[in-house]
Amino acid sequence: MQTQPSEIQYLRQQLTEFLRVRHLRKTPERFAILDKAVELSAHFGVDQLYNAMETEGYHVSRATVYNTLELLCEAGILNRHLFATNQARYEVARGSHLHLICRRCGKIREVDDPTLTERLLSETYDGFRPEYSSSIVYGLCDSCSSPL
Repeated sequence: MQTQPSEIQYLRQQLTEFLRVRHLRKTPERFAILDKAVELSAHFGVDQLYNAMETEGYHVSRATVYNTLELLCEAGILNRHLFATNQARYEVARGSHLHLICRRCGKIREVDDPTLTERLLSETYDGFRPEYSSSIVYGLCDSCSSPL
């Protein structure tokens, strides 16, 4: 999914406001990490983001990348997922959707299912208020399920 210029501007404003309210510093590193996370688009890990920044000559520690990703999750800008690998994967928070994950090749595909999303988010849970949902369906993609 391509990012529109207005989306990155909106996300930068959202981060600026989050940092202001929490009395946290507005460092260039935090905004560079946000920009790269949006550019990577979907389902990236800490190492992938770190390596992408290093490749472009932007040197920042892995700890800074990790801490900033957690901060972006707290701000509601990114969502963190733990798929079968138990390694955190991140994506820009663009609403609820299903993740279809191939057990063989690991490819992740997103599918919108408004009916399921509405049902999950409208449920009442004792002492819990849902904000977004992410459902995971494991199986085999067309490439992996077709005979060789």
